[in-house]
Amino acid sequence: MNDELKLYHGKPDDERIPRETAVYDLLDKLGISYDRVDHSAAATMEDCQQAGRLLGVRICKNLFLCNRQKTSFYLLLMPEDKEFHTKDITSQINSSRLSFASAEYMEELLGVTPGSATVMGLMNDKADRVQLLIDEDVLKEEYFGCHPCINTTSIGFKTDDFINKLLPELGHKPIIVKL
Repeated sequence: MNDELKLYHGKPDDERIPRETAVYDLLDKLGISYDRVDHSAAATMEDCQQAGRLLGVRICKNLFLCNRQKTSFYLLLMPEDKEFHTKDITSQINSSRLSFASAEYMEELLGVTPGSATVMGLMNDKADRVQLLIDEDVLKEEYFGCHPCINTTSIGFKTDDFINKLLPELGHKPIIVKL
């Protein structure tokens, strides 16, 4: 990741791809104040940590999962430093044999590509096919960090705004899990 990162407040002045712009428009519509860091493509959580430090947030790890039959889909938000083991979650959501969903399903249901999975992608899930799962520790943080549907930018805003403004607007009632 670039060592010359800069913190910005609010929507960028330059033109962005439509799915990224839609995120900023939604946050602005909801009156959610946010900061932003543009960076090179983040391929790993380690890549996100530098932007997260500048934003003063822990960027969430976002895992897009499905059951064996590919009939149930889940977006799991968890702290960047936690490890994921399917056995830790399957009993909590009454599903077995979870695995990572394919890139095709991610694009179809969330409108994002691999590496850009984010809670913001739920704004594209109009058919409500993806169940949001949030590790309880994510909600304990004062600030929430994620990508705006593209992994070349990270954004941060208050967790209270995430819970009380964004989630109701997205229409996806989360299941709180403990990993």
